[in-house]
Amino acid sequence: MSGRGRLALCSFAATLMAAGALVPLVKSASWLIQAAFMVAIVGGVGALARRVPVARALTVVLQAVAALLMLTMVFAREQALLVMVPTPDAFAEFGRLLSAGGEDVGRYAIPAPATEGIRLMLIGGVLIIGLAVDALAVTFRSAAPAGLPLLALYSVAAGLSGGAGGWLWFLLAATGYLLLLLAEGRDRLSQWGRVFGGTPPSRGRISSAFDGTGRAPVRTGHRIGVVALGLALAVPAALPALDGGLLAGAGRGNGSGLGGGGTISAVNPLVSLQDNLNQPEDREALRYRTNAKDTQNLYLRIMALDRFDGTSWRFSQRKVEDVPDQLPDAPGLRGDISTTEITTNISAAGWYRQNYLPMPYPATKVNVDGRWRFEPTGRTLVGDRGQSTRGVRYEVGSLLVNPTSEQLASAPRPPAALVREYTKVPSTLPDVVRRTARDVTEGATTEYEKAVRLQDWFALDGGFTYDTEVDSGTGVSAITRFLQNKEGFCVHFSFTMAAMARTLGIPARVAVGFTPGTAQPDGSMSVGLRDAHAWPELYFEGVGWTRFEPTPSRGSAPDYTRPDVPSDVPSDTSRPETGSSAEPSTAPSASESCPAGSEQLSECGTVAPGAAPPPGDEGFPLKTVLLAGLSALAVLLVPLLPLLWRTRVRARRLGSGADADEDPTERTLAAWREITDTAWDHGIPPDDSRTPRKAAARVIQLGRLEGPAADAVHRVAGSVEQVLYAPVPRPATGLAEDARLIHEALRASVDRRSRLRALLAPRSSIRVIWSASARWTDFTARWGLHRLPLRRWEAMIRRRPSRQQG
Repeated sequence: MSGRGRLALCSFAATLMAAGALVPLVKSASWLIQAAFMVAIVGGVGALARRVPVARALTVVLQAVAALLMLTMVFAREQALLVMVPTPDAFAEFGRLLSAGGEDVGRYAIPAPATEGIRLMLIGGVLIIGLAVDALAVTFRSAAPAGLPLLALYSVAAGLSGGAGGWLWFLLAATGYLLLLLAEGRDRLSQWGRVFGGTPPSRGRISSAFDGTGRAPVRTGHRIGVVALGLALAVPAALPALDGGLLAGAGRGNGSGLGGGGTISAVNPLVSLQDNLNQPEDREALRYRTNAKDTQNLYLRIMALDRFDGTSWRFSQRKVEDVPDQLPDAPGLRGDISTTEITTNISAAGWYRQNYLPMPYPATKVNVDGRWRFEPTGRTLVGDRGQSTRGVRYEVGSLLVNPTSEQLASAPRPPAALVREYTKVPSTLPDVVRRTARDVTEGATTEYEKAVRLQDWFALDGGFTYDTEVDSGTGVSAITRFLQNKEGFCVHFSFTMAAMARTLGIPARVAVGFTPGTAQPDGSMSVGLRDAHAWPELYFEGVGWTRFEPTPSRGSAPDYTRPDVPSDVPSDTSRPETGSSAEPSTAPSASESCPAGSEQLSECGTVAPGAAPPPGDEGFPLKTVLLAGLSALAVLLVPLLPLLWRTRVRARRLGSGADADEDPTERTLAAWREITDTAWDHGIPPDDSRTPRKAAARVIQLGRLEGPAADAVHRVAGSVEQVLYAPVPRPATGLAEDARLIHEALRASVDRRSRLRALLAPRSSIRVIWSASARWTDFTARWGLHRLPLRRWEAMIRRRPSRQQG
């Protein structure tokens, strides 16, 4: 194979190996087969254009046109001219599909259904990357820069996949890039001419890079590549300070994860709550049992967003540490505040992937397996190096804090540093927010009374309507729009109340998690997708961070926000309440959020805060199974192609199914070619410059044949001389038996490794390439293309038989 042909093949392989990182993102992998076919077509167009030849830029343009025609035929054929020629309507359809695909990416969980928009984004993206890699590595003969589009493809896929199988996809992508570099290096090496090694070549030949036998530089490159790849995988795993490196998986679920220096950061998780709440089917994310007598205040908190920059509420970067056996005391909580110690056993569904551990607040002790770290300020547990909640079972000890309204009203001023941090508002905050906050709380004498008035104004008195169809948003413009239209859902209520509390000097943040869920007949609590929620937490010295509930028809307003409801019931904090606390149920009962036919928790679910679920059950994925089976079959058959080809050729040459009237000359020569190729497969290259008699003697000598096998070689050689040189050729008998006898003798004369190579990778299978080259030469001669300048590799391939035999 020519150097440029090898580069084109490696470019194709490198693109598909990097695209493998996209497989975990979508349920069906059929899109990858379509993408592979299109990338192959684009590569073929480039190969033909380079052969003509045309200008390099024109080659890339022709490939881009081919890509556009294929995408049009697949995704916009109804709007196209003659099915595949794009029109303005076709481009409008592309825009519509891309817009829908962008919405689907934010709407569905991983793995998402392969909607038309997502398929266009995947196939189109891989096609563009494949075109860029082929143009850089093959057309412009510069493989190193081709790693940039491959890296972009892998990085995007790894960032979205949440680290699912990250090390495997990295290994595939890196291997593809190394193959591309090695192919380019081998091509450049072949242009140096003869390469002389330190030891004499075998069988009296001079090794050269040009004829493919100078293996030392190529093997050195292979070894360097393998060592580099091994170090890239092993070193980050051995150095925890590097945060797990590539082995930790790309992405941290929902955009969260450990950062450099033992810090933790996260993006805004509020943006997906709307999609979760609008799902047509509620599905179970968590199942828990608790010994708390009343669960209406048992919110499962994931994290708190404490930084408001004017565009959104965000999670600040925080230092993390190992999870202590006993968590530190909750900040600001005094000993004279009534608390109840409870224990909760929680199990997460197998599909639910979240880097933060949902827990009641404030937790005092957590018993959980896995790589978890503790963030003291927010009192959250975060997964390290790809650790998530998927299928996790854990036990949490926590406090139900029961302050009275009098205790909250008489709370002293918080520390100045805490006030400065948690009352910051952006300079772009509209005056209407401050003015509305002052109007609502006019006449209130304490911060507690102001907080209660804000809560009641949103939930009861302000004329607000709960509506999950309202456009989401967490910036100042969304706050202004919410106060004007008075329509929204928990996101709007929580961040608007928190922002207004900050303008009044009350420390505030926004918590994200789940409401308590639904009680089940077996005594457990089921937390589903529609229980995803956001609520404000306000700080009162002596009580600490305190939950409020401004969202109407969601959750429950705490007792301490209702002055007429006593909440100072004494409790014994030295021991938990007696109840039915037990291990989490392994077989959740039927409920509205879990179909009755589901026997395992992992069967009920899609995603919780952070993504939305795929739409319903799509039935048995027959198409996916068939495609996966065919792909596996192809993977198994491709390495066996040389064996299958060699078996077919042997059967044809030795008369299996041959016509009885076949020319005896052809039959004799076919048997001789079979013997020659069999010897070649076992390490004896052919030498057509010798007479049949001398060639037979050479095979006997190098193959160490003797007895009947040696006699068989002489007999067949004599038959060849007879049909070639006798005036009247006579048909010979027993040629097939002699050829099989020689085959068995040659197999017995070599070691096991050589026998396996002769079977699975026979050297004589190179004749397939020679045959294809000869046919192409005949084709070009027939159509007059032979007058065009021939590439150097064409001449090399045409001369290859004489080189191998000489």
